[in-house]
Amino acid sequence: MTLITDNSALAEFCRRQARADHIAVDTEFMRDTTYWPQLCLVQIAGPDETAAIDTLAPGIDLQPLLDLLFDPKVIKVFHAARQDIEIFFHLTGRIAAPLVDTQVAAMVCGFGDAVSYENLAAKLAGARIDKSARFTDWSRRPLTERQLSYALSDVTHLRLAYERLARRLAKTGRAPWVAEEMARLTDPHLYELDPRESWRRLKPRSDKPRLLAVLREVAAWREEEAQRRDVPRNRVLRDEMLIEIAAHAPRAAEDLAHTRGLSRGLAEGKQGQALLAAVQRGLELPEADCPRAPPRLDLPAGLGPLVDLLRVLLKTKCEANDVAQKLVASAEDLQRIAAEDDAPVPALAGWRRELFGEDALALKHGRLGLTAAGREVRIVPLAGAGG
Repeated sequence: MTLITDNSALAEFCRRQARADHIAVDTEFMRDTTYWPQLCLVQIAGPDETAAIDTLAPGIDLQPLLDLLFDPKVIKVFHAARQDIEIFFHLTGRIAAPLVDTQVAAMVCGFGDAVSYENLAAKLAGARIDKSARFTDWSRRPLTERQLSYALSDVTHLRLAYERLARRLAKTGRAPWVAEEMARLTDPHLYELDPRESWRRLKPRSDKPRLLAVLREVAAWREEEAQRRDVPRNRVLRDEMLIEIAAHAPRAAEDLAHTRGLSRGLAEGKQGQALLAAVQRGLELPEADCPRAPPRLDLPAGLGPLVDLLRVLLKTKCEANDVAQKLVASAEDLQRIAAEDDAPVPALAGWRRELFGEDALALKHGRLGLTAAGREVRIVPLAGAGG
């Protein structure tokens, strides 16, 4: 097992991998006590060698690794890539591209919803992955042989799995589908953290604009404070505390101290002052500038049976085409399609529309029917019907 801890070995290893058409990449990181993920290890498998790069090694210069990850001539193969992308985006402000996520490719190739790396490696590479070291402390040094074996196994079989998936995609003509998904996954906007948008992750009891204005301000303060201190956001204030503060909009430390779970010392200290200032900003915001909650989806009466039919159509189309349902349309997508023909949902755009969306609209308007033949559901064109 190869562990790279010095700059010359890293530079040479990356130089050799830069000649490859594609490399498999995985990371190990810690985030239990920090806001930002602490990158501890990067594993790379090339055509002829596999190595783990100790990103915490004293004096290590990761520039050769970053140059490799951003090399436009080398495809980077990840599995469930989003967190890995986020780590490198935080480090550099850039996306490691071109990139293929084998979890997405597997969903396109009929391996079900969100297939795990263990299952994919077993099915495509005949490998058994031991995940017993998954929750180890990757920041402790020295790393054990068991840790390294586990870490390297996450890329050892990934190249072979990717190559077999790529052949399936070429055979079925679905490589453009994966490319479309990768364009979405590698959009930098997915990884840009705007503290003033952090309130959208919360679930307040009310959607009144004034309450949401206060919630936006206190949630933004918490996010900035967590980033500044590099601690998990709930170590600054828990979600339910923010929601309670937004609901009661305290104007003084005495009132703030009544927040459940919030200590008087915090309420009367600098953090309390900052929180009260955030509350005041929300209260003083002009009504027209207050945020609005996303509109709720209220289905017109009687659409339930149509949604059920669309669900059957989705399942039938996905099973016939070996595509994961989750990748094509969500339950909310089906509701929106039932309610409006031009619903702004992924299922009515790109390859999803070709696979399912057009037929969904045709079923909705009576141009398609569903019938059963034994255990099989069949899709039947209805000539001259609908409108």
